Amino acid sequence: MEMDLRGFLDDLQERLPYDFVRIERPVAPHQFEVTALLQHLENQKKFPVLLFEKPLGMDGKPSAFPLLSNVFATRQRCALSLGMKPNEGELPLSLEYARREELLLPPVTISAREAPVKQVVKRGDDANIFELPVVRHHAMDPAPYIDMTPVMKDPDGGFYNISFQRNMVKGPRKLGLHMSPRHNWQIHRKNEEKNRSTPVAIVISHHPAFYLGSLNVSPFGVDDYAKVGAIMGAPLRLTPSETLGAEFMVPADAEMVIEGHVLPNVKEVEGPFGEFTGYYGPQRLRNVIEVSAITHRRDAIFQHIFTGHRDTWVLGGIPKEGSLFNLIRGVVPTVKAVHFPMSGGCRFNCYISIDKKVDGETKQAALAALGGCDFVKHVVVVDADIDIYNEEEVMWAVATRVQADQDVDVIRNVKGNTLDPSQTDNIMTAKMIIDATKPVQRPYEARVAVPKTAMEKTRLEDFIPRAVIERLPKV
Repeated sequence: MEMDLRGFLDDLQERLPYDFVRIERPVAPHQFEVTALLQHLENQKKFPVLLFEKPLGMDGKPSAFPLLSNVFATRQRCALSLGMKPNEGELPLSLEYARREELLLPPVTISAREAPVKQVVKRGDDANIFELPVVRHHAMDPAPYIDMTPVMKDPDGGFYNISFQRNMVKGPRKLGLHMSPRHNWQIHRKNEEKNRSTPVAIVISHHPAFYLGSLNVSPFGVDDYAKVGAIMGAPLRLTPSETLGAEFMVPADAEMVIEGHVLPNVKEVEGPFGEFTGYYGPQRLRNVIEVSAITHRRDAIFQHIFTGHRDTWVLGGIPKEGSLFNLIRGVVPTVKAVHFPMSGGCRFNCYISIDKKVDGETKQAALAALGGCDFVKHVVVVDADIDIYNEEEVMWAVATRVQADQDVDVIRNVKGNTLDPSQTDNIMTAKMIIDATKPVQRPYEARVAVPKTAMEKTRLEDFIPRAVIERLPKV
């Protein structure tokens, strides 16, 4: 079964037609025009997918590649990408991701002749990044950035790792790469210790489920190509790369792949860059990629992520919800749901609901979340009667079920995320657990509720005309 971006876009326009907008007027992505339009829409609380049909390349000339943006800005579209109903954008989506995340589905190999991503092959000086509609996102970004997924292969275990990382355009065949100290960083460190370059392939556009799968929170050593296939629900099709052939495989159904090498022991100034936190990541010395080839479909679409906004947050939050649900369930079987809210950029704040049976389970669940994902800073654990997708309910539980001197724990000197602007040094942070659950050992006041029988027999439509109901504003 082939899964690609254009198949998803066809499905999107059929199922959620108002979520898709074509922009026919020329735009200059490298001059902030794309992100200005996205920001205008965001200011109006609107988050459609935008397809810019006539973007300019970085060279100022019309690019051959339409530009796609904002794909992941709603949970409904993410649900659609996993083959679910668009209205299953909350709890079922996280649980479905959790179910798939426990599986592995090995990839299959096809020849370069069959692979759509090999329809056009450019090597050496012909592989010119300046021809692409690369987006410059925020005011202090020093250059346009490719913010999609570099793939690397472990030199010892032979497994592949996929990760969203920022790539600053430094020249027609040169990128600056920022890596947090995680899996791709570990792979490059192994090669660099032996003075070897690290092969890399940046997957520019693919089916959205590919990218949701790439953000799984699996241990180092799990093959991401097999994990992505499990999330997609179909084996990922691979084909040999131009740079290393069958020694390094790339996704065959991608729209575009940029191949290259991360140079050993070479660091250059990179950044600042507007990051997922909503702040700029600082300027630092970072790795350099030397581009060796660009392959793409004849009519390829170029995709980017609107970093620091919903496009990044929703995309990053859903996989973490699923992964941590599986992890927490191992120590607290009564866990009901895990949610990363927008208020924490879908990274730093984590809400967990449990059907608590024994006092103490709350802290077990919270510690599992903190240990399973270093992004998480603040964990709020609530009872199963609280809808963790409704932040007002979570804060109500905090307001009415928490005594700060008894129910709040602060853990100091823990590894954090390098992009957290509140950290006082480069890596160490403090983390907090809030137990907003009711005690098991003593009675607790009951929540107010209108009788269920009254709710069932008293229908709103019998008292207020439906047309009037539909006109009532949502608050």
